[in-house]
Amino acid sequence: MKHPVDAHVGKRIRHRRWMVGMTQQQLADKVGIKFQQIQKYETGMNRVSASRLWDIAEALGVSISFFFEGLKGEGVQAPAPAGDILADKEALELVRSYYAIPEAQRRRLFDLARVLSDVA
Repeated sequence: MKHPVDAHVGKRIRHRRWMVGMTQQQLADKVGIKFQQIQKYETGMNRVSASRLWDIAEALGVSISFFFEGLKGEGVQAPAPAGDILADKEALELVRSYYAIPEAQRRRLFDLARVLSDVA
């Protein structure tokens, strides 16, 4: 039976991996394990050791605390807030596409979005 914290950490691994456009195989290669193990981590079926979580955090460019964000209390996952951007697949895809744009163009797009949102 999977522990709620393991499931939450796995979801955060999958979310970050998807955000940076990395496959399970690519992450597994960076960490030095098989992609099937990444699958097990992401579903919460296997617990991630501290040292492995460290390696995954480095490979995904986040701090270890990223994987625990959104947890409340002792192993009880807080419900996603209304309008939580992490729960919206379209928003995640938009953010991923945004970061794929070269920085100079991305800055101009950001400025345009800010102007358009002020008008609305």
